[in-house]
Amino acid sequence: MGLDFTGIVVVAGNYGSGKTETAINLAVACRRTGMAVNIADLDLVNPYFRTREARIPLEAMGIQVILPDRQYMFADLPILAPAVADIIRQPSDLTILDAGGDDVGVTVLGALASVLQNRPVRMLQVINAFRPFTGDVAGCIKIKQEIETSAKLNVTGLVSNANLMDETSARHIHQGYDLVKSVADHAQVPLEFITASPGILTESDLAHFSCPVLPIDRKLLFPWKRA
Repeated sequence: MGLDFTGIVVVAGNYGSGKTETAINLAVACRRTGMAVNIADLDLVNPYFRTREARIPLEAMGIQVILPDRQYMFADLPILAPAVADIIRQPSDLTILDAGGDDVGVTVLGALASVLQNRPVRMLQVINAFRPFTGDVAGCIKIKQEIETSAKLNVTGLVSNANLMDETSARHIHQGYDLVKSVADHAQVPLEFITASPGILTESDLAHFSCPVLPIDRKLLFPWKRA
C-alpha cells in the first residue's frame, strides 16, 4: 500500500501530536515520487515546532514553502501571507496546509473559508496516543469535533503518529495504531496512514497494519537543542 494524496491537504492535531513532523515528511515522501509539492505554514500559535524551521532542506528538494512575511516570521499573530490564498486557488500536485494545534490553532483556516469554499479539501487529524487528551477514543473524538468546529472543515482521515520521542518502540507504534483504528471505526473516517522511524519499522510487524506506513525522519529540533 502506498500514500495517495493530491490536491489540498490540511494537517491538524492537538499539541504534541507531531502534526508538523507529519506534514513535513508527507511533503518529502510525495516530492520524492516526482510530484510538485507546496507546503504552507499556518501554525501561528505554537512557537516551537513549525514548518518554517525546516524551510532550507525542504526548498533544497524543490518543495515550495509559504511562510508569513519576514517581519512576522517568529511572531504569534494571526497573519497570513497572500501567497497562501494563491496556492489554494492554483494548487500544485499536492498543497499541504500545516495548521495550528488544537481548535485554537486551526481557527486561522476560518480566514481562508472563502478561498477553500467549493474546493476538494482533505483534512487529516494527527493523533499521538501517548499525549494528554488523546489516550482513548473519547478524547480523540472530542479533539476531532473541536478542530472541525473551529476550522469549519470536516476531518476526512486520521493519522497515527504514536511516539514517546527517544523512548519509542515498536510496541508503541502497534498500540497507537490500534487506538487510532478504533477511533477511525467509531468516527467512520479512514485511517490514512501511520508513521514510524525507519529503525522502528524494521522491528515492527507490518502485517499488523491495514494502512500505508510513512517512514518519518525528525526534521525539527527541540528549541533547547538548536544551540
